[in-house]
Amino acid sequence: MRIAYFDTIAGISGDMTLGAFVSAGVSFDSLKNEIRKLPITGVELEARHLVRSGIASVKIDVVVSETQSHHRHLHDVLEIIEKSSLNESVKKRSGSIFTALAEAEAKVHNTPVKKVHFHEVGALDAIVDIVGTAVCMDLSGAERVYTSPVKLGYGGFVNTEHGKMPIPTPATVELLKDYPTILTDMPFELTTPTGAAIIKALSTGVLTTEQITVGTVGYGAGTNELGPVPNLLRVFLGELSPRYEHDELVTIETNIDDMNPEVYPYVIEKLMNAGAHDAYLVPVVMKKGRPGILLSVLASRSVLNTIADMLFRETTTLGLRIQPVERRKLTRSQRDVRTSFGMVKVKVIHVDGTEKLIPEFEECKRLALEKGIPLIVVYETLERDLRS
Repeated sequence: MRIAYFDTIAGISGDMTLGAFVSAGVSFDSLKNEIRKLPITGVELEARHLVRSGIASVKIDVVVSETQSHHRHLHDVLEIIEKSSLNESVKKRSGSIFTALAEAEAKVHNTPVKKVHFHEVGALDAIVDIVGTAVCMDLSGAERVYTSPVKLGYGGFVNTEHGKMPIPTPATVELLKDYPTILTDMPFELTTPTGAAIIKALSTGVLTTEQITVGTVGYGAGTNELGPVPNLLRVFLGELSPRYEHDELVTIETNIDDMNPEVYPYVIEKLMNAGAHDAYLVPVVMKKGRPGILLSVLASRSVLNTIADMLFRETTTLGLRIQPVERRKLTRSQRDVRTSFGMVKVKVIHVDGTEKLIPEFEECKRLALEKGIPLIVVYETLERDLRS
């Protein structure tokens, strides 16, 4: 699978992303031709080569000749994208980035999404940055985006249409909730809301130990010299060939020694219904020799806050331990298979190019109740059918 890996040496912004892709081999002329498909005027792309800390990079500038200020709503921006002759994958990615940005702005300013005004982020240069990123994904052939933990500046301020904002800006923080980040000691806006929205909408997660066959590498330059680090975004374009499916999860754990044990099954059922991948109990001996329970939950970061709120609300815990975990799993799917009981749904596990068929518990339970036979007999019959 071909991927784009964003190494946020000095954060990420829209223009840095475009520069990195062009530096990595995406045709600048093709990028400009695609941008011209947007029903907008008064904007051009320019590219120049810079050297930052001895590293050759590309700086992309969006030159806007239109002087009138436009404060667009989300539906205005989406309409511009939809009316273009860009292909559907570019439209979809562009729309998802702008939608993520609008939702973050709405949360920060406590206003409905449809009323959010895109000030500088809705101007022509940001439309070009965001649509250009989607175009670069398409031209590079990258199917997915992965990143390093995202670098954030800290301690300074930046002037915006809403006034002076702390760094990182509230919109950037909102967009990167539950995503691995690194707060640096540099008082500069390393990661902009546009850059954070690109991560939010496109990234599959942070890579750890996967084997990447790097094809090309590109460096996109930011506007200013930062001093301590080169102001660059590095993009690797290459092939990711994990042996197993991979995702990034979190474990949420707590030790409890003062709760009615009848509550645990209820809590676990609620956790699973809330999106947890797994939840289980382990008996432990706690301080002062008291018997207790270790309650562990495995979940995606996207539901972390929901799970945490539920544990505080439904149990007697006063605190949680949260750790990122990497999960590798075999590829799996479902299939209807003809058996002695008729058509039955089974789990299909893919192992080293071969398939292994396994009866699903819920199907076995259904058949046992319908046929009035022991569950173990259903399992034995289906296992025999699936081996033949």
